[in-house]
Amino acid sequence: MHIDDAFPSKYIKAGNLSGKEHAVEIARIEIETMGDDRKPVLYFAGKQKGMVLNRTNADMIADSYGPDMDEWIGKSIVLYPDRVAFQGKIVDAIRVKVARRQTTVQREKYELSSGNGAPNDDLEDFR
Repeated sequence: MHIDDAFPSKYIKAGNLSGKEHAVEIARIEIETMGDDRKPVLYFAGKQKGMVLNRTNADMIADSYGPDMDEWIGKSIVLYPDRVAFQGKIVDAIRVKVARRQTTVQREKYELSSGNGAPNDDLEDFR
């Protein structure tokens, strides 16, 4: 049995991304209590698990879609795993970027030329 099966989480972790980018659409944003804190959680169309939103990722989304989080609903972002400094250690993290709009021809060239194809959205644990 995998440890994540023994202790399931309703939130995605960097490991759930399997080292790949995932294009997602923001379906809703909930403010949820976590210990003594309240944090925004992004939920995505067609996915079950949410992503706890930190300030860095919120600022990245706000840079493209504006500071009103209600305006982010229906917008697309790309989730990707990264290694970041946190409390003096290097840890796995989820980062976001806003997908650039591509024409069909540009998208086909990307899919053919990149080693991994287009951003992945088939991860079972993330649905």
